[in-house]
Amino acid sequence: MATIIRKPWFKIAATIAAVVLIFTAGIFIYANRPISVQVASVEENIPVRVFGLGTVEARNLSKVGFEVGAKLVELKADHGDKVAKGQVLARLNTGEQEAKVSKARAAVLIAKVNIKKSIANLDKALAVYAQRKDANKRKQALVGRNVVSQQVAEETARDEAVAKADVAIAKSDLESAKAQLADAQAQLQFEETMLGHRTLKAPYDALVIERHKELGSVIKAGDPIFTLIAVGSYWGLAYVDEARAGFITEGQKVDARLRSRPQDAFTGKVVRIGLESDRVTEERRVFIKGDNPPPRIYLGEQVEFWITVAKLDKAILVPEAAVQGFDGRKGRIWTVESGRLQRRTVLFRHRTEDARLEITEGLPKDALVVTRLDKGFHEGRFVRINEAGNK
Repeated sequence: MATIIRKPWFKIAATIAAVVLIFTAGIFIYANRPISVQVASVEENIPVRVFGLGTVEARNLSKVGFEVGAKLVELKADHGDKVAKGQVLARLNTGEQEAKVSKARAAVLIAKVNIKKSIANLDKALAVYAQRKDANKRKQALVGRNVVSQQVAEETARDEAVAKADVAIAKSDLESAKAQLADAQAQLQFEETMLGHRTLKAPYDALVIERHKELGSVIKAGDPIFTLIAVGSYWGLAYVDEARAGFITEGQKVDARLRSRPQDAFTGKVVRIGLESDRVTEERRVFIKGDNPPPRIYLGEQVEFWITVAKLDKAILVPEAAVQGFDGRKGRIWTVESGRLQRRTVLFRHRTEDARLEITEGLPKDALVVTRLDKGFHEGRFVRINEAGNK
């Protein structure tokens, strides 16, 4: 009777075990079924470009003004004008300074007259000295023969000494007059220079970007009157992420697109790389000289730059999204080897503008690189290549 009771439970347990076994086997088979993957193929002639966002700037930009202060009485240039080097741009009121120049010129004339007077006095002193010297010589000869008294001889010697001293004084007066002339000429030069400072001239061939003051304004020394840029000194300033800037060098080709002219293609080359990066944005400044700039440039306009840093003859590229643990130099990727998935640590070099990485080391021969990850990946799993996805 007991045996008859146990048989139904035994059958039920056996059935449940069989179901569990079949279900587990199904899960195992499903989890290890060959899955479809996409792999990278060898590509040729791949340009490696680095993107940078920046603006149009001018290499030579000057805010020019006067070195002195006065009322602005003349303006000869305006916004958008092209001016030549040395061309007069503006003038200040010169009345007071012209009076100072006239006074300095008069001082020069007086100094020259004083020199002539000093020369005449010196000639007179020399003549008197020569006369007194001859007279003293005769008297000294006569005193020895008792023709003249000793007192007369002493007086003539004294007169010679006085005449000699007068010559020295006349020479000193002449040197003083010459020094006064030099001082007057220096003062005249100074006043004429100050007069010249009231005329503003273009320091180079330039384009007037902005006029800051109007006629009648009383300006201070150093106030900007015009903003100028040198003709042909336009260049682009690109800000490039430090992580992408390592391969940029002078002379590399650049493609650019102006925000106001998105349909036009502009080219250039790298002419300077800033030696100091921005500590906040972690960007490097790259300066680009254009080959075919538009006829009119607007400073500060936004520009997109693509700098060609390399051209790969042949390479295998993997999307950065398919790389695990990427640190800028190496990372882990999935490969297909003998129809099974494997995980490899490889080295990278260049990164393309579409965020694909060039594999340089660590990839076994005949291994295929998986370009898209899946949750079911594990080492040793069978896969099949999705040919359609690789084209």
